[in-house]
Amino acid sequence: MVIFMTGQNDITVEVVVSLLAMMRRAVQLLATLMVAAGLSSPARAAVVTVSAAHDNTLFEDAAGVLSSGAGEGIFAGNNGQSVTRRALVIFDVAGAIIEPAIIDSVELWLNVNSAPNSTPQEMTVHRALASWGEGASVSTGGSGAPAEAGDATWLHRFYPDTFWSTAGGDFESAPSAVATVGPIGLHVWKSAALAEDVTDWLVAPSQNFGWLIRAPEDAASTVRRFDSRETETGPTIVIYYTPLPNATHPTTWGRVKSLYR
Repeated sequence: MVIFMTGQNDITVEVVVSLLAMMRRAVQLLATLMVAAGLSSPARAAVVTVSAAHDNTLFEDAAGVLSSGAGEGIFAGNNGQSVTRRALVIFDVAGAIIEPAIIDSVELWLNVNSAPNSTPQEMTVHRALASWGEGASVSTGGSGAPAEAGDATWLHRFYPDTFWSTAGGDFESAPSAVATVGPIGLHVWKSAALAEDVTDWLVAPSQNFGWLIRAPEDAASTVRRFDSRETETGPTIVIYYTPLPNATHPTTWGRVKSLYR
C-alpha cells in the first residue's frame, strides 16, 4: 500500500482515489446545474492531442541499476529469457487543458517499432501511484543501460536514492485499459477508466504520475518496443472534452475545487 505523507496525517491511495472520484462527480454536476439554472450556455466539444512529457522503462534487475530515460524506445513485456520490462509514460494534461472541462473520452496511442514475433499480446495500462524520473541513460537495445541520476529503475523511482514501495513500480493492480497489440504499427487503448484518470489529473495535477504499461509476464517473448518521446512517433494521448459552460463569473479549477473543501 502506498501512503502519502502530509506532515500531519498519512493518507492512503484509496482515500485519495475516493476524494478524486467525488470531485470528478462534483465537476460534472456543477456543469449540469449551471446550464439548468440558466447561468451559462452549453459549450461545444473539443479535442487536443498531447505528446508525452516523460517516459522510461523499468528493466527487471535485482540490483536496480538499469534504465533508458533518454533512449528512443520504451519496452513492455518479457524478453526471450522471461525477464520483464514495464514501460512508464506521463502526459501534462493540466498544461494542455487549462480551463475546467468534462473529459468525454481518452485514447492512448503507442507505436510498436519492434517485436520478437507476430503473436498478439494483451497489454494493460495501469495508473502509476508515485512519481518517477527520466534521466540521461540510453539503451540502444532492450537490455537497458547503466542508470543515470534521476532515472527510474526496477527498484528506484529516482536513481540512486528514492525507491519504489514495491520492486517493479507502484501502480494500480486493476488496469485502466486493455488492448491487443500485434507486431509493428500504431496501437490504441481507449476506455472510460482512462477518461477518469485524466479527469482526476486535471482536478489534482499533483497526483498525475502517468501510466505503467504491461504485457503478459508469464511467458517468454511477449515484449514490445514502442517509440519513445525522443522520436517523431512517440506516445500521445487524444483527449475529447467539453469545456464547462461559460459562466456569468469566471470559473477556474481552483474555484471548482474550493466549492468542495
